[in-house]
Amino acid sequence: MRQFKSLYLAMFAVSSLCLNSAYAASNTLQSLSDSELSATTGQALMSLSFISPTDLANKEAQRVGGDTSVGFYKLGLEANMELNVNIKKLQLGCGGVNGAGGCDIDIDYLSLSGLGNSETSNTDSAADRAARAGSSAVLTNPFIEFAIRNPDKASTREIVGINLSSEKAIGLITFGLENGPAKSGINSLSGYMEIAATTGLANVNGFGTSLVGGEAAKGTLNQSDGYNAITGKVCSLPLLCVPTINFATTSYALNLRDKATGSNILKGDLYLPRQEITGKRINSAALTATATVRDIDLSGNIVANAIGLNLDRQVTGTIQNLMVDVAISENLGFFHKANLNGTAASLSLQSKDIQWSNNNSVSQNGWWLEFSDPIDIGFIEPTLNVDIPKATLNEAFAQVSNYLNNNPINCGTFGVLNCLFGDTIPTGTVNLINATRPQMALVDLELATQKFTPNCYGTLKFC
Repeated sequence: MRQFKSLYLAMFAVSSLCLNSAYAASNTLQSLSDSELSATTGQALMSLSFISPTDLANKEAQRVGGDTSVGFYKLGLEANMELNVNIKKLQLGCGGVNGAGGCDIDIDYLSLSGLGNSETSNTDSAADRAARAGSSAVLTNPFIEFAIRNPDKASTREIVGINLSSEKAIGLITFGLENGPAKSGINSLSGYMEIAATTGLANVNGFGTSLVGGEAAKGTLNQSDGYNAITGKVCSLPLLCVPTINFATTSYALNLRDKATGSNILKGDLYLPRQEITGKRINSAALTATATVRDIDLSGNIVANAIGLNLDRQVTGTIQNLMVDVAISENLGFFHKANLNGTAASLSLQSKDIQWSNNNSVSQNGWWLEFSDPIDIGFIEPTLNVDIPKATLNEAFAQVSNYLNNNPINCGTFGVLNCLFGDTIPTGTVNLINATRPQMALVDLELATQKFTPNCYGTLKFC
């Protein structure tokens, strides 16, 4: 409990300083009559509240598995506190009950300031630096909360947790020296935060030559490189689509280009739903997203086996609504900033798991940092192009084959022979909107919108 004692003494000193400052404003005390007292209004500098173990507002007693003997005392400062602070190295809970060789919270180059120009600009300009360094985060009604086991029994009364928080916070918090390809900032975190739902855009490497001038060519997608065969059916008679003939590719060399531009860089529209990041001494976040690849222009050469013949043909078509489930493993060192737009942040220390009164999560034993409201990480835009994994493309081709078997290629009025002996096989539009989604993994993306302005004047990255 040494950490509890040190923290308590520090908070007591701050509280005493505030009270002494308030009394120092008046040289003498003035007596007031009862009528004068009843006509007087004002606001206390400090407030004290108590939630008993039996109170319905006691989240700890109400939760499944919670401690029904814990009550909460809350000492609050009825004021706004302004802060602009840089902390080069923040380490809390190193070793101890959670194990040697690690820290509950380990963050390099933490800065807390006002919003500055972060809503409109995040550059290294002198104006942006001055705006941030000259601003302060505002903590409304900061408070210290004590979790007391057996608060009504002097012989067994025990402090089991201390929580530092505020009713709300407005400001900008950043981690690390800069946003770049190397992780920096958060090394280890014990806590809870929510990522607000957001969208993004990923540039996905396609295949083949580009139709955009000056854009480098890429290799074609070749079946011989371990990709699955494409199967399907062809037919004639537009209304009945009979008879049908099965085909299966024995080889292909395909171009996959963006339909709208002809570029061999495909566009994937990302959607990241609201989700939690939580745990003890974590250093990465497991997030889920979906990506919808914009219309893909399919072209190239195929060799297909049909009715015992190997047919060498060109193929043309469009793949629509290729939707991919994306598993993102993101090191916390790539998260560099969060706007505290009313977010109630909380830093607590507890000897057991506790559900604090104003928190969303159950704070686990040791140090715990919570951001109660969702954090907007902004538009997600990986700075580097990503490759579609072979397994993902094979699954996509399986869906294409399934589509072409259920929706045979119509060879038009000249019949099946038009497809078998013509120059081109038109697959038409393959719509995969109802297809099983292939899976893709992304790891440690550099997030383009996590750039931030240093909380310093001049040219220093940290001061």
